[in-house]
Amino acid sequence: MAETTVEQVEVNGIEVPMIFEKDPRLPIVSMQLVFRQSGSIEDGADAGLAKVTASMLNEGTQKRGAVGFAEALDARAIHLSVHAGTETMVFEMGSLKEEFGEAVGLLEELLTTPNLSKEALQKVKTTSVGALSRKESDFDYVANRELKAALFAGTPLAAPASGTVESVKAMELKQIKSFVKDHLQTSRAIVVIGGDISKADAADAARRLLGHLPKGSLESLGFYPASAAAKTELLKRKTEQAYVYFGAPFEMKVGDPEHYISRVAMFILGSGGFGSRMMEEIRVKRGLAYSAYCRANIARSNSYFFGYLQTKIASQKEAVETVREVIETFIEKGVTQEELDQAKRFLLGSEPLRVETLSQRLSRTFLEYYKGEGIGASTRELAQIETLDLATLNAFIKKHGEIEKLTFAIVTEE
Repeated sequence: MAETTVEQVEVNGIEVPMIFEKDPRLPIVSMQLVFRQSGSIEDGADAGLAKVTASMLNEGTQKRGAVGFAEALDARAIHLSVHAGTETMVFEMGSLKEEFGEAVGLLEELLTTPNLSKEALQKVKTTSVGALSRKESDFDYVANRELKAALFAGTPLAAPASGTVESVKAMELKQIKSFVKDHLQTSRAIVVIGGDISKADAADAARRLLGHLPKGSLESLGFYPASAAAKTELLKRKTEQAYVYFGAPFEMKVGDPEHYISRVAMFILGSGGFGSRMMEEIRVKRGLAYSAYCRANIARSNSYFFGYLQTKIASQKEAVETVREVIETFIEKGVTQEELDQAKRFLLGSEPLRVETLSQRLSRTFLEYYKGEGIGASTRELAQIETLDLATLNAFIKKHGEIEKLTFAIVTEE
């Protein structure tokens, strides 16, 4: 299997990173243009702006419109979509090898002349407002949104990434155009490409697509720690179940040398499904919920511990107390050798499934590069997990008592 590498492609005097893997086993090419500092963290006062902009960029081009552009893609079985995350905006494209030139041409058309018309904006706003209105009855969404608002109050991460009905309705075309101009810039770009294509052709495609964009500049991304205020927000709704979401600070940043230990610790505590502490105590022993889950989220702009479960209204209080108890015991007493061995077996044994496909391998190398960990970090981590001993793991768990400072957001009956 070919190795995934990071190259530098010069575009208008700027060195653009290109993550590349040649894989000739299938006659397909997969390509992503990732723009850093271009996700919802850049919304400012306009909650949902990055997501609405991404939706607008899915509305085709000036020349063809939404329908004509979709037909041009369908005619050649080209997949092309745009989506915005918290930190990045991504153009994703996939095609057969023989249609790749046409696919690049259509993406070039989209980047240079997107359909930023009043009609397209009206359509996107109508769809977004409809989706947001429906989400009000999705109590998992409501609880998670409130948890993020409480954990990151006063930061760009507090506002819902999809915006609110009010913020979306108030959006104007000039805001969308300004977001596109300020964020689709060569200096923010990372190219991720692989498949049945040569490195030279991949670099040519990158230069062709990014050569039209303004150079711009890449500012440093802010870091926002989660609040340790340990509050409880109760949201009263017409419901027969309690939706319990919880979170706390987690003092770790990307590139931390102890990241591999956190993977093992979180697997045992709550991300490992059946057999994890949280599932064992909440579902197996007490029958309080069908599923209970928790993990650490470590990104460049934030890091926090979070989890969730759904339970009967009558057992809401007991479920909350059990969550506290499980975490307290975990910090205080650590884990057993048997739990460590089981976690190692799973994390090491399931590794081949995480790098089966080209897109999985490209995504992994992209994240290693994006997080500044160095290429091959995931493989090095596995070697560290293999030799991790119980004393080191329990010492790590003991010093992360901040995850006991739990904030809860609970949707419960009126």
